[in-house]
Amino acid sequence: MAEQRVLEVDLGERSYPIFIGDGLLGRPELLQPYIGGRQVMVVSNETVAPLYMQRLLPGLGDCQVEQVILPDGEQFKTLEVLDRIYTALLQHRFDRSCTLLALGGGVVGDMTGFAAASYQRGVNFIQVPTTLLSQVDSSVGGKTGVNHPLGKNMIGAFHQPRVVIADTDTLDTLPERELSAGMAEVIKYGLINDAEFFSWLETHIEGLMQRDKALLAEAIERSCADKAAIVAADEKEAGQRALLNLGHTFGHAIETGMGYGQWLHGEAVGAGMAMAAEMSLRLGWLSEQDRRRVDELLEKAGLPCRPPEDLGVQQFLDLMAVDKKVLAGRLRLVLLQGIGAAVIVQDFPPDALEATLGAFQA
Repeated sequence: MAEQRVLEVDLGERSYPIFIGDGLLGRPELLQPYIGGRQVMVVSNETVAPLYMQRLLPGLGDCQVEQVILPDGEQFKTLEVLDRIYTALLQHRFDRSCTLLALGGGVVGDMTGFAAASYQRGVNFIQVPTTLLSQVDSSVGGKTGVNHPLGKNMIGAFHQPRVVIADTDTLDTLPERELSAGMAEVIKYGLINDAEFFSWLETHIEGLMQRDKALLAEAIERSCADKAAIVAADEKEAGQRALLNLGHTFGHAIETGMGYGQWLHGEAVGAGMAMAAEMSLRLGWLSEQDRRRVDELLEKAGLPCRPPEDLGVQQFLDLMAVDKKVLAGRLRLVLLQGIGAAVIVQDFPPDALEATLGAFQA
């Protein structure tokens, strides 16, 4: 067993640890101190549950343990599917001291977290993420929610987990496409505020894509540390936390416009970061050399550097207008003033955005 890494998300009385390493799934000493009450509802999906449910359950002790198995995919991240969790909680008479545990990727984590935030006005929540994307991003920071046909993650709440357990063994069964999707969020942290990490990724991307356990654990730890620092400073996204949305406004437009599940979230974010880099270049903030570095790292991670051709400029603009980053009717974008130097921009020339979108239509 490799070294176990531990990080703390510092949120005062809502602080919690992130455990990273292999062989962590089902270890009672990592799970049981964070279980509230005597009832645990494990939420997973049809792909992950057959692989990891039996490894997890022994770590839960002698609690009343029930399961909800959801269909797998972003297209099922809806209020209708969410209702299955509430129904199971009520059928099994779960009380206010119960714990919901998410075993799966970002969709499972977001939906379980939202159920935990809203069931009886808030119950305990544990994250056991099983994809690279969820281990480095969606399981940390307390953002929960579901999609609406008109916009991604538009219905949700902030609800912090009590612990995050990222077992790198679960990445062994991750499809190649999902590994690439997770790498988009890893690259994002380097671009936002960690130029040294971006350079480290450029050096080690081949080993990461070959699933070197030590390199993956290092990448997960550094990603979580970067995110934890931002979340600790701005839990409810009043300011700097919005930097974590680099590539996401473009990316969410792609996901919504193409239909949820057609492009994976990380694929859309990858293309979105390439678009943000292109717009930053057009504004004179990013050098051509650095824009190329962004594209080259995305390509080596198996990610798209262009949006789908069948999304037109006007459709993009319409979709981007229905986004959580719109404030007082004005779209906010996260752009780059260099590698590791992201900024939140509201006063950008509209023609720069249109020209950027048009450049990808050619």
